[in-house]
Amino acid sequence: MNIIEELAGELCRIILPIEDEVFFGDPKSNIAICTLSSMNLLKEISKSSIIKEVAIAGRLLSENKGIDFLVRSVLSNEKINTIILCGKDVLGHNSGDSLLCLCKNGMDANNKIIGSISPHPVLTVSKKEVSKFQGQVKIINKIGKTSISELKGIIETLRQTQ
Repeated sequence: MNIIEELAGELCRIILPIEDEVFFGDPKSNIAICTLSSMNLLKEISKSSIIKEVAIAGRLLSENKGIDFLVRSVLSNEKINTIILCGKDVLGHNSGDSLLCLCKNGMDANNKIIGSISPHPVLTVSKKEVSKFQGQVKIINKIGKTSISELKGIIETLRQTQ
């Protein structure tokens, strides 16, 4: 990342502070939910019965630091093997698309996510961590979906097939 991008990022954090929001559910669950930029959906999940069915629910706003954090978080909980990717993707960052590309294609020699359409999909996680992440999780792509009842149906189906 160059100095201009770093300054722009810092300016955004000052002008538009966004709190990290992660909600923990059942530590025995193998399911995680990522709501991308849909903060209201994340809060709705945290107050619904869904949170008791998943290990963790959080959001993903950036195609670099956000994905680094998500990969490391999932690797720290070997039980998580399914991520439901839902909500609205982040306009301009396309973090959901980048996460899907990472799982499918990995990253190149410069740690750039292969096939990503995001403006700066460069990670700090290692290739070894990415490989382990790819082997550990499957992503259910429901980008654009914001219905609690649809999420409940997906989780119910996952529970029946385990």
